[in-house]
Amino acid sequence: MHQWVIIGGGIQGLTVATFLLKKNKTTINKIRIVDPNPKPLENWKRCTSTISMPYLRSPSVHHLDTDPFSLQSFSKKEKVYQGSNDFYGRYKRPSLHMFNDHCDHLVDDLEIMKAYVRSKVSNVEKSNGYWKVYLQTGEVLQTEKVVIAIGMSDQLHLPEWASRLKKQRPNSLFHVFDKDLPSFENMDGPFVVVGGGITATHLAIKLATLFPGEVTMLKRHSFRVHDFDSNPEWLGPKMRHPFIKIKDYENRRKAIKSARHKGSIPSELRNRISHLVRSKKLAIKDGIINDFVGQYNDVQLLLENGEKITGGSILLATGFEQGLPGKEWLDPVIKQEKLPCAKCGYPIVNHMLEWAPNLYVSGALAELEVGPIARNISGARVAANIISSI
Repeated sequence: MHQWVIIGGGIQGLTVATFLLKKNKTTINKIRIVDPNPKPLENWKRCTSTISMPYLRSPSVHHLDTDPFSLQSFSKKEKVYQGSNDFYGRYKRPSLHMFNDHCDHLVDDLEIMKAYVRSKVSNVEKSNGYWKVYLQTGEVLQTEKVVIAIGMSDQLHLPEWASRLKKQRPNSLFHVFDKDLPSFENMDGPFVVVGGGITATHLAIKLATLFPGEVTMLKRHSFRVHDFDSNPEWLGPKMRHPFIKIKDYENRRKAIKSARHKGSIPSELRNRISHLVRSKKLAIKDGIINDFVGQYNDVQLLLENGEKITGGSILLATGFEQGLPGKEWLDPVIKQEKLPCAKCGYPIVNHMLEWAPNLYVSGALAELEVGPIARNISGARVAANIISSI
C-alpha cells in the first residue's frame, strides 16, 4: 500500500512530488511516480533540446523546488554558473542548461528514481476506500491518494492538410515534437517552419543558424510580442480570486482563453529573428495554407493568397490538440467513477484540486480551478502547493 501515486513524471508530476517530500507530507518509500519515459523530465528535455531553447520564458523563481530562490542559490553554490549568461534580462530568466541541472540535482537529492515506475497507466479505480492504479506492465499500485499530472505531449496538432501530406509523403513532413524526429542534418532542404509562436521561433532561429538562406518561417499572423504567455498577475490573488468566483465553467473557459497570449513570443526573440531576416539567413511569410502539391523532391505549399512556398522538409510547430489529456484511458475512468466535468470535457474540481475523494489533478487538468497559468511551471508550483497543504 502506497500513500501517494503520481501519474506523470514531467514538470507537473515532479513538482508535486518535490513539494510533498520537502514539506514532509510523505517519504520516498511511500510514493510512486508513474511515467512511460525511462527517466523523469525526458519529454521536457527532448523538446527543449530539439529547438535549442537557450533560456526559459519563466523567471528564476519558477522551478520545481519549494523555496522560490532555490535556483538562484543553486547557481551561486555551483562554480560553473558564476558567469553573466546564466540568467537573462530583468526577470532573471534561467538558462535551460542550469534549470535542467537544478532539476537533476533535486531528482538525485530526493532519490526520486527509487519511486519512479516506468509504465503507462491503463485504468484507475476506487476499491474498498483506496485507489488502484492499473499499469500496462500488469502491475497494480494500491494507494491512499492519486495525483493525475499528465501533459499534452502525446497529442500533437496536425492541420488537416498536414495529416494528408504526412500520409502521402511521410519523409517530407514532421512535427517538431515527434518522438522519432530525425536529425535536421538528415532532412532535405529547403526548410519551411509552420507556426508563429515561441516554439516555431526557436526552431526557425536554430535552422537558420544551421542552414542559412534555406529556411522560411510561415505563420498565420504577425508576431504577438509578450514577455509571458499570460499576465503575471494571474500568479497572485488579483486575477485568481475573481476567476474562482466565476460559477459558470463555460465562462471560466472563456476567461482562460482570453487571458492566454497564444502563439506569442518575448521581445528578444523578435529581435533575434529580425536580425536573421536582415542578414538574409531567414525568410518570413505570413499566410494560411490551403493545400499542397507534391513534386519530385519538394512540396509546394499553396496559400490562400495565391502564393506558393516550396520546401524539401516541412516542420510543424503547431502545438498540441486542445482536447482532454490522457483521453484514451481517462475517459473510461470518468464514466466509471462518475467524475464531474465541464462542457469542455475538463475536470470540475474543488479548491483543493480534488476531483473525487483523494483523487487530485495538476497541470492542464487543473486549469478550470488554477486558471491560465495551470500548464506552466508557475501553475505546477501553485498546484503542488495546494496539494501538499492537505
